[in-house]
Amino acid sequence: MSGVEARLLVHRDKDLMARAAAARFITAVVDAQAERGHASVVLTGGRNGNGLLAALAASPARDAVDWARLDLWWGDERYLPAGDPERNVTQAREALLDAVPVDPARVHAMPASDGPHGDDVEAAAAAYAQELALAAGDGAAVPEFDVLMLGVGPDTHVASLFPGLPGVREAERTVVAVREAPKPPPVRVSLTLPAIRAARQVWLLAAGEDKAEAAATVLRGGIDPAEAPAAGVHGREATVWLLDAAAASKL
Repeated sequence: MSGVEARLLVHRDKDLMARAAAARFITAVVDAQAERGHASVVLTGGRNGNGLLAALAASPARDAVDWARLDLWWGDERYLPAGDPERNVTQAREALLDAVPVDPARVHAMPASDGPHGDDVEAAAAAYAQELALAAGDGAAVPEFDVLMLGVGPDTHVASLFPGLPGVREAERTVVAVREAPKPPPVRVSLTLPAIRAARQVWLLAAGEDKAEAAATVLRGGIDPAEAPAAGVHGREATVWLLDAAAASKL
């Protein structure tokens, strides 16, 4: 991993990890809003991402966030119809977003397969890239994300960048279509490593014994991101690994 040296935070179990990450989220967003008037966050799905969102919903401190001044983006999405229970945005709404006063115009869901692009996932990816660029302004490709969260898969994948697939090698585009994801559904939309690295802080979440080998592989260093995509991830100001004891067991 290049860039800022990664910080490693290990928690006793996944529930404590989720609560600690939720508290960290609130602090990061409140600080960003105090400094710039608004904040921009990239959410992740999966059990750890959704666990964090559920912990946020249950936190008494959640009201410290000005939810109307928060832009929400996604690192990847399953290319399924809007409202499908497998979509990350659907799960995020159930876990948190329906319970807080977010501005619907600032919830930037990735396109759905029953949207204007139909089954053309490449067009859907290009449309999300354009939305990011429009929000960024000043000729930038993506907004200055304050926090970008990623789950780490047992195979070291992040977002929908999987080992050996073309998306992990993308050096120019900010969003790519994925057609052969090794876990269902195979068709997805994903941010690329250049888009991820534009974030001020990148948080990598991993809990459970099935993530222990992946965490150890990446944190040992010296591995090609094409073989272990999580190794290609870092933030401009901070890179933080949030683990439970089981995921940290092979470090």
